[in-house]
Amino acid sequence: MLIFLVGYMGCGKSTIGRALARRLGKPLLDMDALIEEHCGKRVGEIFETFGEDGFRRMERDTLAEVISSYDDAVVATGGGTPCFFDNMEAMNRAGRTIYFQMSAEKLAVRLEHGRAKRPLLRDKSEDELVEYIRENIRRREPFYSQARLVIGCDGVSDDYVVSHVVSYLEHCGAAETARRDR
Repeated sequence: MLIFLVGYMGCGKSTIGRALARRLGKPLLDMDALIEEHCGKRVGEIFETFGEDGFRRMERDTLAEVISSYDDAVVATGGGTPCFFDNMEAMNRAGRTIYFQMSAEKLAVRLEHGRAKRPLLRDKSEDELVEYIRENIRRREPFYSQARLVIGCDGVSDDYVVSHVVSYLEHCGAAETARRDR
């Protein structure tokens, strides 16, 4: 089964995704890393060269490739992946979607040191960063909230999130088995 992790940049999709993949014995596919590998450029360079529209098209194509090529993996999506084209609908059809929900203030703290490598955050002051994140989350929430599981990640450990996801997946598996056995 494909497990898609969605949420705003900095919420832990890649970090928690690695721990989750290890616990489930599945490979981790990091969408940004796949795009970088395919293009031979870092995400920031892709944005500079092709703009956000070009990057989003590459992201859509990479997602389609992941869905058609894998049937059992944890997929750490980019923060904007669910919000463009029909990506969220495609992920919901192809597997389980899990939204790591986090407040703008917590995200800003987590993103503070890595801002230079994130093209959309690079030139913002601390206050501008929080406001920018808050506004983006407001616009993206309708897409993120379509995930099958939403986990509030403020103030909880990565281990808690991994355990919560594993419990959810076990419950889904038991429910699917019960439906098939009827």
